[in-house]
Amino acid sequence: MTLWLALAFVLLLIGWWELAAQRAPHPLPIPQAEAAAADGHEIAILAGGCFWCVEADFDKLPGVISTTSGYTGGKTANPTYEEVSSHVTGHAEAVKIVFDPARLSYRQLVDHFWRTIDPTMRDRQFCDHGTPYRTAIFAINATQMAQALASRTAVEQSKPFKEPILTPVETAGDFYAAEAYHQDYHLKNPVRYSYYRSSCGRDARLLQLWGAQPR
Repeated sequence: MTLWLALAFVLLLIGWWELAAQRAPHPLPIPQAEAAAADGHEIAILAGGCFWCVEADFDKLPGVISTTSGYTGGKTANPTYEEVSSHVTGHAEAVKIVFDPARLSYRQLVDHFWRTIDPTMRDRQFCDHGTPYRTAIFAINATQMAQALASRTAVEQSKPFKEPILTPVETAGDFYAAEAYHQDYHLKNPVRYSYYRSSCGRDARLLQLWGAQPR
């Protein structure tokens, strides 16, 4: 009887471990992230507040292959959404974008990014407050760093508003994919997503900052 109880306990532990592994975020080390893109595709990592909205803004951009919501920029390994939301991990909500450089250059992607965020806010985007909702460009190599800095300089010289640009360009660290229910949220829950985006005032503020966006 003791042997059967021990076996049952071990099986229970294995089942619990497998369930936890499925639910936990999975790290994508940098610079190995660059090698993870297959077929000549490249990777960009951007933080623009709520990652649901960043996914939606880039999924429709020609040349983007996929988007993955996640966490980066902090000190905690394998963080959960609850931990990041508690403002103690140092992570920001971010999106890993796989794109085809033959159709969309990194510079074009970053130039587009500015017009999807409010770069005048520090540790805040629209109705969301705190470091998890800060904006940042996380460059995964020296080429991306140079192009992102050049893009920011161009925006500083051409922006149609007086406030300074506060969005930093940083060297990327580990990226942790968020829980499954966050992925493609705008597609899985379109009504809830549309209500959140509208009530948060994202598009109204973008219009105020940048004017009408090209379609």
